Amino acid sequence: MNDEKLKIILALLSGIVFSLIFILLAFVLPANEKPKQLTKQNPKNHLEKISQELRK
Repeated sequence: MNDEKLKIILALLSGIVFSLIFILLAFVLPANEKPKQLTKQNPKNHLEKISQELRK
């Protein structure tokens, strides 16, 4: 094979490997998202009332 063809094949393979690494990292590393706040619910019992007061 020519050196030109080997260079092209090597460039394509390295590009594919490089992009696969970043795709895998996107799935492995989570995004820094804040957890969603739950809507305020009316406390049903005394312990829930105390819990809500302590959170404030």
